[in-house]
Amino acid sequence: MDNKSIIDVLIETQALQNGHFLLSSGKHSKEYIQCQKILQYPKHGIYLANLLINKLRPLNVDVVIGPALGAIHWEVFLALALEHVNSDIIGIFAEKVLIGDETVFQLRRGQKIEPGQNVLVVEDVVTTGNSAKKIIDLVLNLKANPVAVASLINRTPDLIKFNIPLISLLDIKLETYDPHECPLCSQNIPIDKPGSSVIKA
Repeated sequence: MDNKSIIDVLIETQALQNGHFLLSSGKHSKEYIQCQKILQYPKHGIYLANLLINKLRPLNVDVVIGPALGAIHWEVFLALALEHVNSDIIGIFAEKVLIGDETVFQLRRGQKIEPGQNVLVVEDVVTTGNSAKKIIDLVLNLKANPVAVASLINRTPDLIKFNIPLISLLDIKLETYDPHECPLCSQNIPIDKPGSSVIKA
């Protein structure tokens, strides 16, 4: 499947949306990719995961982890796609927790990463990379080994750098604006915030 075909699936499932959006980074955009619109279909999710896994080989992965709520489902599809390499692989998610004025990610609901495990960090859409960086910090704090970041979409392919490889299925440049320079705001177009919520510690 080439890039155009992937974009066609995003459009078909209404995952690629137009409007005025407040991103989790604080920036504004006239386009938003709501990957849950495509990941709700198992046939699409596992197919895209297998395409991405072909780019990841030969990684040895014990745990696939993503941030909630954006990467929910995606981490499971990627774990399934890697199951033939490690039949005991698990797919888990970390949750945003507000501690004082700082938002961090924590493992909750009995989910665990053991010291020394190889961990694949996943995202549905990478814009600033902040969520993935916080997940990497979480993995390192648990004495495990982050081996790569794997995303379905990379919105800013020329800007995002990690200390581990970043592998994306689709690189697509979508324009973002600082709030005080947003042309959509100057046109008084109502803004939509489709991001996830934060849990108080």
